[in-house]
Amino acid sequence: MSGHSKWSTIKRKKGAADARRGKVFSKLIKEITVAARIGGADEAANPRLRQVLLKAKAANMPASNVERAIAKGVGNVEGASYEEITYEGYAPAGVAVLIEAMTDNRNRTVGDVRHLLNKYGGNLGETGSVSWNFERQGLVSVVKGEYSEDDLLLMVVDAGAENLEDGEDVFNVYCPLESLETVRQAVQENGLEVREYSSMMQPKTLVNVAGEDVRRVVKVIEMLEDLDDVQNVYTNFDADEKELAELG
Repeated sequence: MSGHSKWSTIKRKKGAADARRGKVFSKLIKEITVAARIGGADEAANPRLRQVLLKAKAANMPASNVERAIAKGVGNVEGASYEEITYEGYAPAGVAVLIEAMTDNRNRTVGDVRHLLNKYGGNLGETGSVSWNFERQGLVSVVKGEYSEDDLLLMVVDAGAENLEDGEDVFNVYCPLESLETVRQAVQENGLEVREYSSMMQPKTLVNVAGEDVRRVVKVIEMLEDLDDVQNVYTNFDADEKELAELG
């Protein structure tokens, strides 16, 4: 079973992204634009668009922003053309970092990523240097309701889920990517609300970090996530939950 970083869990509990709502919206606009360009404007026939629209709803993104992003994606509105790029590298303490970006300027983005990694004690790696330690999985975040954790686990295991994690106000259900839609449907058919469902990269093994290195690694992750062109940052970083909580 894949590793589940306590830092990832704490980030979801804190809802750190909500503190930068404007930046969240700009990242969602890119995701919607790319999803519509690749799979079309019909969310019923475009699972990727359906996933990001659910994220936009959870972030209270205005419908007009969503509509413009879809129109841009299908070519009805002029705008920047984004490409998807994945970077690999290392944070301090030998922590692997996988960075997913959407950009209209590849040179700018790789320069920004390299600069941050170098500045905070990491380095940019070659393609394949860390990706071998990650596998793509599905994530379904289920708002807690009348079902207990055990009840939900039984429900989603039958649909193909492999693991369940308590995220305070939600249960995070992990599953093989091919079971993502089946798990989502099983949850919704039983009357539970899905806050988010998407694909993600999960580390196969974790690197435990302690002491001052915890703060250094978290700083790198947060600075990378704050870059306009970066959509997702995945790591195999883990640490004692008390040390992570003390970071605020």
